[in-house]
Amino acid sequence: MTSKNPGSDPAPRPKRRSFSPEYKLRIVAEYDAAPKNEKGAILRRERLYHSHVKEWRAARDAGALENLVDRRTSPAREKKSAAEAENEKLRRRVERLEKELAQNKAALEVMGKASALLEMISGGAD
Repeated sequence: MTSKNPGSDPAPRPKRRSFSPEYKLRIVAEYDAAPKNEKGAILRRERLYHSHVKEWRAARDAGALENLVDRRTSPAREKKSAAEAENEKLRRRVERLEKELAQNKAALEVMGKASALLEMISGGAD
C-alpha cells in the first residue's frame, strides 16, 4: 500500500499544444472556404477562437506565418513577488483614500459656505 507524501511534488503539467505553420494554413483555408453557419463548428472542433484565425490569416497574407507565436505557447507573464503585489495593493488603497479625501474637502467647503450663509441670514433677522 502506497501513501502520498503531503510534501511531494504534484505530477508535472502537460506541455501546451503548439500549432505548426501547416496546421495554421489548413485551418485558415478550411475556415475561409466554409459557409457562414459552419465556421463556428470549425472553431469549436479545433477549440480555437475567431481571433486566432484572423491573426493567422493576416500572418499568412504577410508571409510571416512561421514567425507567428502561438498564444498558447507564448511565455506567461512573470508573477509579481509577494512584496510587489502588496505594494500594488497599498498604492491602489492610497489612491482611493486620496480621492475620498478630495471629495470630503469639497463637501466641507460647501458646508462652510452654507453655514456662513445661515449665519448671515440669522444675524440679519435679529
